[in-house]
Amino acid sequence: SLKTVIVLVLLSLAIALGLNPAVDWLHHHGVRRGVAVLLVALGLISLLVLAGWALVPVVSEQVNILMLRAPTYLDNLRQNPQIAALDAQFHVIDKAVTFLTSGELISGLFGGLVGAGQVVANSIFSVVVTTVLTLYFLTTLPAIKEVIYQLAPASRRARVKYLANEMFKRVGGYVSGLFIVVLLWMIVSFIFLSVMDMGQYAVALAVVAGILAFVPLIGTSISIIILSIVGFAFSPTTGLITLFFFLAYQQVDAYFIQPRIFSRSVKIPAVLVMLAAISGGVVFGFIGAVLAIPLTAALLLLYREVLLPHLART
Repeated sequence: SLKTVIVLVLLSLAIALGLNPAVDWLHHHGVRRGVAVLLVALGLISLLVLAGWALVPVVSEQVNILMLRAPTYLDNLRQNPQIAALDAQFHVIDKAVTFLTSGELISGLFGGLVGAGQVVANSIFSVVVTTVLTLYFLTTLPAIKEVIYQLAPASRRARVKYLANEMFKRVGGYVSGLFIVVLLWMIVSFIFLSVMDMGQYAVALAVVAGILAFVPLIGTSISIIILSIVGFAFSPTTGLITLFFFLAYQQVDAYFIQPRIFSRSVKIPAVLVMLAAISGGVVFGFIGAVLAIPLTAALLLLYREVLLPHLART
């Protein structure tokens, strides 16, 4: 019953740890911590608003065009003899056209009007709670750390402080590094699409590539498929160039960029990254897949720093 709340708390804490280096940098340059938190939060919210402003109109336009043209596309399938024979027997195309034009598709996606309202309400609730908790954790993070330190016995407090700081550093370092990786994907996608004369969709597709870059293991592959499909819609040459370019950049990102960004924060074997992402996704969905990797890095730190030395002494 508390799974949603736990996920939101962990997500908020991870985001706060990822944004904390920016807040600390401003604070060390003479800005009060509360003002620094406000500036960082306003910057992040501005980026999210700009991303929505770029993505929503394009998606809405393309969905409307698809809904209007889908009956024509389906009707053209009757030119194929095998599909025409199948349709004459089962009336598949007529049923599909009726389904698309009757509004049943939109209603069925969310379980009707009430279901759509619940999805919107839950989304707004999650965003508001996550925002409030993130701001709270950012503002009170030094005090939270002190509370954690005081829970340890005085004789072991220095060791606990070191381990807690390392765990916070690894979680925060992973989230901060993930923001950098996503930003690079967005910049590279925007520049490439603008050069390839796909500028009308460059901003929206760059946002899509950035959002999918948050997804461990498969996110960048899905974004490459989407970008390549759009490229093939312009011309086969554009599609092939888009496919090969982003496949090459994916390898650069995987073997050169990410290892350097995450070299200090996430020191875990590749197989554990895969298992953590899959397990987190199964338990808590997309957010769980994202959070599972830094949590695994923190647990691996305890394994190396606490369990192994203890076993060596016994």
